[in-house]
Amino acid sequence: MAYYMALPYTLVIKEITDETGHYYFGSYLELDGCQSHGDTMAELVESIKEAKEDWLSVKLEFGDPIPEPVSGPDERYSGKFNLRLPKSLHRQLSETADLEGVSLNQYILFRLSQ
Repeated sequence: MAYYMALPYTLVIKEITDETGHYYFGSYLELDGCQSHGDTMAELVESIKEAKEDWLSVKLEFGDPIPEPVSGPDERYSGKFNLRLPKSLHRQLSETADLEGVSLNQYILFRLSQ
């Protein structure tokens, strides 16, 4: 238990104001269903810690797999993704990149960054 409690899981916290009032909601990105809330940030921190202990305890008791945390914020992003697009758009982008004297990749990156 101590091993998993010490791992740097990604905690996502949202401040919420709705018809029930104002509170903080927290969940661990890697621990599906491990979530809690509190009226203050301090209450949330305490309750999410308890929820994590309970969540891990059940997984360990039943021998269920427990995911490891994401290594770091940028570890999940390789800088690459595949995109399917119509042939006509592919042609238009390629021809424009040629006219600009840059690669298709450089041209698309430039357009996305605008």
